Amino acid sequence: MHVLAVEPSWDASAWRAKARQALHAGWPPESVRWEVAGQAGLDFAAAADTPSEAPAQPGLRVSRDFIALAEAVACHQDPQRHALLYRLLWRMAHGEPRLIERATDVDVHRVREMEKSVRRDCHKMKAFVRFRALAGEQERYVAWFEPAHLILDRVAPFFARRFAGMHWAILTPYRSVCWEAGQLHFGEGSTRAAAPARDDHESLWRTYYANIFNPARINPRMMRQEMPQKYWKLLPEAHLLPQLIRDAGPRMQEMAERAPMPVRRRVPARGESAAATPAPETLEALGQSLAACRRCPLWEPATQAVRGEGPPTARIMLVGEQPGDAEDLTGRPFVGPAGQLLDDVLRGLGLDRRAMFVTNAVKHFRFEQRGKRRLHRNPERMHVQACSHWLQRELALLQPQVVVALGGTAALALFGPDFRLTAQRGQWQQMESGVRAFATYHPSAVLRQLPTQRDAWRRMLEADLALLQDEPDRAADQASA
Repeated sequence: MHVLAVEPSWDASAWRAKARQALHAGWPPESVRWEVAGQAGLDFAAAADTPSEAPAQPGLRVSRDFIALAEAVACHQDPQRHALLYRLLWRMAHGEPRLIERATDVDVHRVREMEKSVRRDCHKMKAFVRFRALAGEQERYVAWFEPAHLILDRVAPFFARRFAGMHWAILTPYRSVCWEAGQLHFGEGSTRAAAPARDDHESLWRTYYANIFNPARINPRMMRQEMPQKYWKLLPEAHLLPQLIRDAGPRMQEMAERAPMPVRRRVPARGESAAATPAPETLEALGQSLAACRRCPLWEPATQAVRGEGPPTARIMLVGEQPGDAEDLTGRPFVGPAGQLLDDVLRGLGLDRRAMFVTNAVKHFRFEQRGKRRLHRNPERMHVQACSHWLQRELALLQPQVVVALGGTAALALFGPDFRLTAQRGQWQQMESGVRAFATYHPSAVLRQLPTQRDAWRRMLEADLALLQDEPDRAADQASA
C-alpha cells in the first residue's frame, strides 16, 4: 500500500503533484491511501519514492472542467475526496478520457455533488461574513466564520477585491487570513472569542434592516433554507427576526388598510420600452445609478465603478479609456501614474484640470490576475457598447463645448469604429451632437514606451492637448457676442 499525503489538504495543486507521481508510477487507485499531511506517519516517507522499475508514462491531458472540479473538491471536508479524484484521473488515463462528461457515472455524480456543496458554502461565506470594528484600533475589522468546508483560501480573494481599502481579518476554526498593505496573509485557526462579539455600528444596521423588512413577503421556511440558523449567531439582524415574524400579521393588515397612494410611475407608451427610465437630472444621481451597473461582466471582479469627476459647468470633457488599478481602488478617475502624467502635461500648457470634467469610456477596470498583481487588459467593443449608455448621459448632462478622446478606446466610443487614431489624432472632429472634439494618445501609452521613445511620445501628446489653449479665448469671444 502506497501512502500519499497532501499538504495543505485543500490545495488542489498539491494533490495534482502527488497524483501525477502516482499515475506515472502506475499505482492503481486501490493501492494508494491518501492522507492529510501530518497523519500519514512513517509510511509517507517510504511511499514518496517512485519505484525505479515503474514504466514512465506520457503526461495525461485533462479538461479544464476537471481541473476546476478538482480545485473545488479539494476544499471539501470528505476525507475520501483525494482518493475519489485520483480514481477519476486513473480511469480517464486508462480508456475513459471523457469520463467527466458522464453525469450518470457514480464517481462523477459524487464528485459533482461535492463540488456543489463547496460552491454553496462559498456563497454562504460571501453572504454571511460580518466584519466588526476592533476596539482600540483605527479602521481595523475582524470577522468570525465557521465554514462547512476548507474554503478560506478559495474565498479570501473575493474579500480582498471587495474590501481593498480596509484592514480586515477573517478567523475560522482551522485557518485565518488578514488583508494588510494590499496582500493576503494566512495563519493558524482561531476561536470565536478572538473576534469582537459586536460593535457600535450594529444598532444602526438593525434599525435599517427593521425598516426595510417586508412582512408581505415573509416565508420562514425559505428564510431558513437560504439563511440557515447556524449562521444567525453571526448576523446582527438575526436577533430581530423572531419579533419581526411575530409582528408580520398586524403589519400586513396595516398595509392593507392604508389609503392607496397615487401612481408615481407613468405607463410607457406603445412601442416604448417598459425598462426605460428617465435620465438622472444630476451628476450625483448618475453616479449613484452607475454604482449598480451590471450591463457587462466587468463589474464582478472590479472593486467598483469609477464615475466621472469635475464641475458640472465644465466646458471641456476629457474621456479616457478605462480605470486602472489605482482608480479601481479609490473610485476616482486618473489618479494613477497616467493621471499624474496628464496633470503634469496640462500644467505645462497652463491648463487647469480641476476646471475640466474627466471620465472614462468604460467604467470598470478590466484586468488579468497574475499572482498578487492585476495587469491591465484592453476593453473589448462589447464593454465600450455597454458603457456607451453612461457616457452619453454624461455628455447630455454636461453639454461640453469640447471633448477630448484619450486613447483608442475613447476614440471608438466617441467617433465610431472607422476612426483611426494614428492618422487622425490632433485633428478637430465634429460629433453627431455638433460638439467639437479631437483625439490623442492616452498618457499610459506614453509611459509604455521605451525610455528612448518616451520623450517623443510626450511631445506629441503635448502638441495635441495644446489645442485646448485657445478655448478660454473662444469662450470669451462667444460670451461678448
